[in-house]
Amino acid sequence: MSRAIGLICCNYLSGSLQEVAKDRPVGAVPFGGRYRLLDFVLSSMVNSGIRTVGLITPPNYRPLVDHLGAGKEWFLDRKAGGLFLLPGANQGLNDKDIKFSLPDLRANLEFLEKDFAEQVIMSGCNQVFNINFRKALEFQNNIAADAVLLYQAIPDRPANPGEHILDAARDGRVKKILTAGSAVAEEQPKRPKKRGKLFLDILLLRRKLLMEIISKSNVKTADLLGVIGENLNSLKVYAYPHAGYWARIESVAGYFRHNLELLDPKIRTELFMGKDRIMTKIKDNPPARYGFAAQVKDSLVASGCYIEGRVEKSVIFREVQIKMGAQIKNAVVMQRCTIGKDVVLENVILDKFVRIKDQTVLKGTENCPVVLSKGSVV
Repeated sequence: MSRAIGLICCNYLSGSLQEVAKDRPVGAVPFGGRYRLLDFVLSSMVNSGIRTVGLITPPNYRPLVDHLGAGKEWFLDRKAGGLFLLPGANQGLNDKDIKFSLPDLRANLEFLEKDFAEQVIMSGCNQVFNINFRKALEFQNNIAADAVLLYQAIPDRPANPGEHILDAARDGRVKKILTAGSAVAEEQPKRPKKRGKLFLDILLLRRKLLMEIISKSNVKTADLLGVIGENLNSLKVYAYPHAGYWARIESVAGYFRHNLELLDPKIRTELFMGKDRIMTKIKDNPPARYGFAAQVKDSLVASGCYIEGRVEKSVIFREVQIKMGAQIKNAVVMQRCTIGKDVVLENVILDKFVRIKDQTVLKGTENCPVVLSKGSVV
């Protein structure tokens, strides 16, 4: 069992997810046929031996409570430790996209004070990954670091605006934390792309140091990462690499693309078929059924579905009904949608309980998929 606790920050908006996150927190956004985005970080923490996890919730937290319950599926329904739903602070208009919000942490200082753990793993909830944090925790202890920031090399693309880039020495000590698209970042000399270290919104901190930062920080200060960045000379902050799959969900196009990436067997195997499993809420559905005319190719189809039409390169969630003659291609279809006869869907995202009437045609593009909100009838 780890001597660390987990703290997941969910009280923030995520870019431009639009209809996908309209009526739900970003952590409750469905993903991959049967999961919620929160499942990935929560499962990773539990698989790392963490038995106490705090979840800072936004005002519209009902979908999170409905999904998590008492934390039974993650073995967090326990007397010692367990899952704690913590209230988020009221954010200002300019602070709604800050993951590691000091007002949130200040409102839940008691959660940290009551525990005796030495380390705290903090993370956002809009990432897709399967990471065992044991080695990172060991790394922090071995070098006696105050903080460790997980990163991934980004050789194949420039950083997107708002992403954080770590400028680290050869020994891994962080010298600067740059925000892509900011004036400070633009003033930095251009470096080879292979040296780019993208911060993964996951950090390890000493619990007592975190409490000290919360207590001493200015009331107007909003961002924990900003405080760490301003004190790199006095704090021992190190970067730690993650070489596996990792994706941040912050736009409709990104949500669509990363869902369809699960059709790649290598990515699917890394996320779901290893020793550390991604856990989620259990639903007792029968296996998917297929009509005599059904054609399914290169797709993920969850339990409880009834497929009579044609499905290609799509992710189909639980209890979806696709009727005779329907043609579905490059689509993400969430739970309990009904797709009528002779419907044509291509490059679309259907939220839960959407009903598509017979002979309807909806086509988007890979970069701009058509999105129908929860309960829509078209």
